[in-house]
Amino acid sequence: MKNIWILFFLIVISFGARAQNNIDSKGKISGKIVDTVTKQPVGFAVVSIFKQGAASPFNGGSADDKGEFQINGLSTGDYKITVDFLGYKKKIIAHVIINDISKNVSLGTIWLAPVQNQLKDVVVTGKAPTVENKIDKLIFNPGSDLTSQGGAALDVLKKVPMVSVDLDGNVELMGNANIQFLINGKPSTIFGSSLSDALQSIPADQIKNIEVITNPGAKYDATGTGGIINIVLKDSKVQGINGSVNVTAGTRLENGNFNFNARKGKLGVNAYFGGRENLNSTTLTTNNNNSVDSAGTMTHLYQHGSAATKRSGFRSGLSLNWDISPKDELTGSIGFDHFGFNNNGATNQDQTTFAPITNNLLADTMSINNSSSRFGANATDWGLSYKKTFDKKDQELDILYNASYSRNNSDYTQEQDYTNVIYPASGSIGNNPGTDKQTNISVDYTQPVSKGFTIETGAKAELENLDNTVNTQTLTNGVYLPNPFQTYSFNYKRNVYAYYLSASFTAFNDFIDGKAGLREEYTTTSSDFPNTKIPSYGILAPSFVLQHKFNKSQSIKFSYSYRLERPDYRSLNPFYDISDPHNISTGNPNLKPELGHNFELGYNNSLGKGANVYVAAFYHYNTNDLQSFTTHYDSLTIGQTVYQNVYLNQRYNIGREVTEGINLYGSVPVNNKLSLRSNMFFADRITDNPGSPQTSGFTYRINLNSTYDFGNDFAGEFFINYRSSQRTIQGTRPAFSFYDIALRKQFLDKKLSIGLTASNAFSEYINLKSNTSGPNFSQSSLRQIQLRSFGINIAYKFGKLQFKKDKDQQQPQDQEDNNAPVPIDNGGGGRK
Repeated sequence: MKNIWILFFLIVISFGARAQNNIDSKGKISGKIVDTVTKQPVGFAVVSIFKQGAASPFNGGSADDKGEFQINGLSTGDYKITVDFLGYKKKIIAHVIINDISKNVSLGTIWLAPVQNQLKDVVVTGKAPTVENKIDKLIFNPGSDLTSQGGAALDVLKKVPMVSVDLDGNVELMGNANIQFLINGKPSTIFGSSLSDALQSIPADQIKNIEVITNPGAKYDATGTGGIINIVLKDSKVQGINGSVNVTAGTRLENGNFNFNARKGKLGVNAYFGGRENLNSTTLTTNNNNSVDSAGTMTHLYQHGSAATKRSGFRSGLSLNWDISPKDELTGSIGFDHFGFNNNGATNQDQTTFAPITNNLLADTMSINNSSSRFGANATDWGLSYKKTFDKKDQELDILYNASYSRNNSDYTQEQDYTNVIYPASGSIGNNPGTDKQTNISVDYTQPVSKGFTIETGAKAELENLDNTVNTQTLTNGVYLPNPFQTYSFNYKRNVYAYYLSASFTAFNDFIDGKAGLREEYTTTSSDFPNTKIPSYGILAPSFVLQHKFNKSQSIKFSYSYRLERPDYRSLNPFYDISDPHNISTGNPNLKPELGHNFELGYNNSLGKGANVYVAAFYHYNTNDLQSFTTHYDSLTIGQTVYQNVYLNQRYNIGREVTEGINLYGSVPVNNKLSLRSNMFFADRITDNPGSPQTSGFTYRINLNSTYDFGNDFAGEFFINYRSSQRTIQGTRPAFSFYDIALRKQFLDKKLSIGLTASNAFSEYINLKSNTSGPNFSQSSLRQIQLRSFGINIAYKFGKLQFKKDKDQQQPQDQEDNNAPVPIDNGGGGRK
């Protein structure tokens, strides 16, 4: 890993020195843009720089969310500056001179006057950068992503820097799967049922952006040693009516989505609905299992089969927003989500046993296992939030009540019939209905103390209550009878109470921007698992981030957070899943929370013309590390049933784990037609379990995204992703690769678009090879996942955006404006 750290610092020094030398020899123009009526900053206003007499700008940029801008790399000369934003009169500054004496020109406060008359038929075409790097988070904007069109949140996550998604929908952040997922900054029970299915139920076209927070501050929950991924859905607070309709049809996927936004005066409403169905996909599996018992008898189990899976789901929601006054805002929302799947398969099995020493064949038993499973989840989320601002800038009070309720049901059947010996058939039927209730109440307050110093504080209560019933029947003498040893009900409650205090500051004459805080959380857990008592525990979780900006486009930051991963009820529940009698899983009620120290050093450079580089080196140190572990049993008794040749999977706290590595992200516009984007991840994971040899597993992930503009609103995109294999404490996890191709043509001033997509067009299956081994067994498996698909997507945007000031607002005289406003062609959006 020394080489990785050396590479990181060489990259930082190289880019930093080159950029700094160029910047030091050039001039810059800076300023702040403010609304003449509200006296509030005009965030994201467009600043254009013209050479005198030129009709087109040669340089420029946009203001940040505080209305501040800085444009670097300007040669000496006399320039014309324009400042423009939708709903405002354009501002023109006729002469701004940069010379050898005065290289850095500050324009001070630039006042923009709102347009009094309502704009008509405004279409907005500007777009946010694909990746935005903030001091405490990274934001991925999927608006122009073509290969995700008609897809789901999982398809978008595949493109997000530092995020990895495997073919089963498992998500990792910086190589860590312990991630807290949020929707619009709030938790939901939808993620507790099945994370992969939940992420497949969120349509990609409803996602505004995805926030990646690798080292969350004290304001965020301390849950998730990997960090937080927040999925922000689209909404609109502009006047008028607008929306979109999106329909996709394909060989493996069909969906339809509808978004609607309306706002008049102080009231706004947002509604959405999206339905999705994954058509049958077949997975082929081949397993070779070898084991040796205490007497030296060898057993070989060969399994080969296929399973067809069909998934479906929908999301719907409604939110109402009321601006009670200019400083008081109330928002209420309700959503209903459903997803589920059906799985049916058959596995041929051949089990042979061999005598010790002589290796003579003792028995050869052939059988076929027919199985089916179903799962369904219905979740309802509702919330009420109140926000109050004050006369003092950035002083704010937020109160949030959010509740989520889900009702889930899963069932399975499996029956094993013998084909070459006269044994009675064996089998079981299981049914598991349950409910999950979560309530979150939080209060957050922000108080600016002085320029460059702000305090945030708040408290939160998170209450969770789960009820589950397990009903199991076992095949006995040809009849399914209730199994009392595997039939029971249980209740699980977990409450988390938290308080935090944090501060944002600048130091050393604005040389350093920083955030630091401390969060205290106390967890109480109770359950009626048999013979189980889960202790309460508390945690003090410090965090900080320090950032230095070389200039507006170049920065370096160092961050740290202390976090934990609480084992969920599935990991704790001692219920045995015997849907495959040779591969059984169960929970471990003795699990402790995993604790993690996360360090990150990141460098960002926006090189101009859309080019961007982000480099992050990280070091994660976990104790009580939660990992799955497989143990082989010659025979395993569950209740009064004895199962032979069993591989039992269970989670344990396995010593400590150290993960260190580097993530590289780059975006380069090759020319005005072709742009390239790549994300590379390299890491080494070291696991140290007392009493066992230390294991080290190196892994890497590389993807490449290329977009080409053919002109006339016609574009294409190609995306390819590869993840290497990685050694684990008991074997290796599989390597895999996949690729996507997409084309899109837009019509009717970009209101209508038609897209074609293809995934793995030239190969039907992706092969996943893995192995697991222990003191007395070895397993090798091959899974062949059907990924090839073709689809067509049709999307239509409708409505008009209206920008109109209240009648009682008086507009002061502007200074140096042009005579008439210029409408901006920008494709759906407006001032937020």
